[in-house]
Amino acid sequence: MSIPRDALQAAADAHGTPLYVYDAAELDAALARVRDAFGDARVYYAMKANPNLTLLRRLHAAGVGFECVSAGELARAEHIGAAGANILVNGPAKSEAEYAAGARLGATFIVDRAEEVSLLPPASRALVRVNPALAVSTHDHLATGAAGSKFGVTLEQAPRVLDALRAAGHDALGLHVHIGSAIRDAGDFTAAFGRLTDLRERTGPLTVLDAGGGWGLDADLHGIAREARHAAQAFGAELWVEPGRYLVARAGQLLTRVVGTKHTGRNFVLVDAGMTELLRPMLYGAVHPVAPLWSAPDQQAWDIAGPACESGDVLARDVPLPTPERGHLLAFAEAGAYGAAMSSTYLTRSRPAEVLCEGDQWTLVRRRETPQDVWAAEE
Repeated sequence: MSIPRDALQAAADAHGTPLYVYDAAELDAALARVRDAFGDARVYYAMKANPNLTLLRRLHAAGVGFECVSAGELARAEHIGAAGANILVNGPAKSEAEYAAGARLGATFIVDRAEEVSLLPPASRALVRVNPALAVSTHDHLATGAAGSKFGVTLEQAPRVLDALRAAGHDALGLHVHIGSAIRDAGDFTAAFGRLTDLRERTGPLTVLDAGGGWGLDADLHGIAREARHAAQAFGAELWVEPGRYLVARAGQLLTRVVGTKHTGRNFVLVDAGMTELLRPMLYGAVHPVAPLWSAPDQQAWDIAGPACESGDVLARDVPLPTPERGHLLAFAEAGAYGAAMSSTYLTRSRPAEVLCEGDQWTLVRRRETPQDVWAAEE
């Protein structure tokens, strides 16, 4: 991110901490990188990464569609004016409300199991999600294309599901594959696309190949795009992609303020953000770059821990920091995806405010909750 430290300090002073800060320039740059690599492929943003309405409106204005996995996400898409070809409905266990909302909006459904064919609204557009049964270079919780995962149909089942869709009067557009998130090895994508093209003789030509997303932040996008285009060409299909984390992760930082320190055989710096604001370290073992917004000549390794009464509430370990003091600010980078989106009100903690920086303009895009907001539905 390109936001200066003094601007981050000013934002924290103005809006309090914990605070999510988004950089509009980095969001735009990430989308430009995707389009440069994938050319005329249709881009659908995986909304679950960060569903903030301001970010969604910005992407919608840039011509990006949305991949939605809940009735709530479909409601967000409708609220900002997205409809029809701009919406995909995904998920392994869709509800009646999600089928109904998708039908009303004219969305395309991603079929996750054979039994779903009979549940689709009449004359739906549909893709068949294929599980290529690959072990990939990411955390087990993020590997959605592994054998034994709950997602998709097998390679053997996919042609039969396409035929069943056609027989039921649906528009069977083609195949979909998404093998996980934060994948480090571009070869994983090559392997997945290769297993799909092995189906060519059994499926015939297709209208669409959706190559999903999940690219690591430092992935070779051009290499992945080249392999995805080859796979689409094998089917004579249009290419779709679904970036989520790639578009928004580097656009976001989480600012947190030092509460104090303690020494118990390890050096702990205690901060006002924790698992309720940034769950990824506890859930996935995710490592976020951390930058202190202060300087001092000495430096040693610190574990950064949050306020929850949970032993797992540690945001980072062995981070080299100058000696921290109460009130100092830390910035957790690459926090624009699955940060605010996964924040919770556990311990009746108020979810943090979110602000967008665009040049020298700062906009509050989500106010900080109050305790009364948290318990409002209980009264």
